[in-house]
Amino acid sequence: MLFTNKDLRKLIIPLIIEQFLTVLVGMADIVMVSQTGEAAISAVSLVDTINVLLINIFAALATGGAVVAGQFLGHKSRQEACSVANQLLIFALICSTIVMGLTIGFHDIILHGVFGKISSDVMSAARIYLLITALSIPFIAIYNAGAALFRAMGNSKITMLVTFIMNVINVGGNAILIFGFHMGVAGVAIPTTVSRMIAAIIIVVMLFNEKRDITLKGFFRFKLNGAIIKKILYIGVPNGLENSMFQLGKIVVLSLVATFGTSAIAANAVGNTIATFQTIPGMAIGMAMVSVTAQCVGAQDYEQVRYYFKKLMKIAYTAMLFVNVIVVALLPLLVKLYHLGTETAGIARWIITFHAVCACLIWPLSFSIPNTLRAANDVKFCLVLSAISMWAVRIAPSYILARNFGLGVKGVWIAMVMDWCVRAVFFVIHYKREKWIPEKYRRKRG
Repeated sequence: MLFTNKDLRKLIIPLIIEQFLTVLVGMADIVMVSQTGEAAISAVSLVDTINVLLINIFAALATGGAVVAGQFLGHKSRQEACSVANQLLIFALICSTIVMGLTIGFHDIILHGVFGKISSDVMSAARIYLLITALSIPFIAIYNAGAALFRAMGNSKITMLVTFIMNVINVGGNAILIFGFHMGVAGVAIPTTVSRMIAAIIIVVMLFNEKRDITLKGFFRFKLNGAIIKKILYIGVPNGLENSMFQLGKIVVLSLVATFGTSAIAANAVGNTIATFQTIPGMAIGMAMVSVTAQCVGAQDYEQVRYYFKKLMKIAYTAMLFVNVIVVALLPLLVKLYHLGTETAGIARWIITFHAVCACLIWPLSFSIPNTLRAANDVKFCLVLSAISMWAVRIAPSYILARNFGLGVKGVWIAMVMDWCVRAVFFVIHYKREKWIPEKYRRKRG
């Protein structure tokens, strides 16, 4: 077997801790900025949807590079894997620098175009937050690329440690600038940017260690290789389009939520933050699936792909249940941390409880299966299904349930789960048909 139980533990446990730290710092940002009012919470949550959209694009590119590098490692082709790493980092740097320039140059058009008519205090805070965090786009792109390469090697301990350093800088900076210098949303944005810069530098330096399976030492060239970039983009572009449409759909829906007032925006922001925490095990194991499947595919061993898929799905469901039981038990305390008004707190409690139940039942089928498919080069099906489901099952019903049925922000979350259900059904069917496996490796039926 390519991965022993010990190997899986070494891969998965640091990933869970890393995701926990990432979400925890997001919660800390919102909790700290909540001291300056609900307008500040709303501004940070609105702009973060744009930031997440941009981050997801580069995370998808990083996944493309990690899949290609992982397949080369599985095929015992270390030199090719190192060349892929070099090309991934250079391409990510070029693209992210362009995106940073466009975001800063057209920030007003972006804010007014996406969020429309929001209160002046929310818009002012959103402008400050977007301009500062935009400076970190190249650094988070580089960090994501480096982190994906370490995961492809099965070394998630490094990314966990770098994430810990990044989060300490972020939270410490928040505390100093918000409570010490009373800088409001700028006090959240500046530490975020600085922490991403430092994380990118650390991850790149560590990739120059020639003892690692993937290293930049002896392979670093500031020159693009069209053949390698094409392989990376074959996985990265469909994945990026899928992630972008998913996040764009969230932004479209968020513009609907913004029409329900500050209470709805704030409750939705708190709900989104804690909902991310509720899916930490699924996200971590999904990342592990990419690394494990890519190496199995590179070794052309599809029996191991099937074996590890079943094993990791069982772990995902067990861990999701464990985490969500804890979240629901701590719900009164979690909501209290955000200093929400009575109406806002009531909406937030409903969102978090509803999401907990649905995440335990549906989330892994909807989001973990496609990670296996992508790592096996089946990216087109994931893209098409996700696009259709997002626009037909999530966005349209969001407006119908929220407005026509008067459910408000609750209708948006119900529509989201409807989207999960459709995705889950079709992904399960597609996985079982095994069209994503080369014909000679498929199981005989009949």
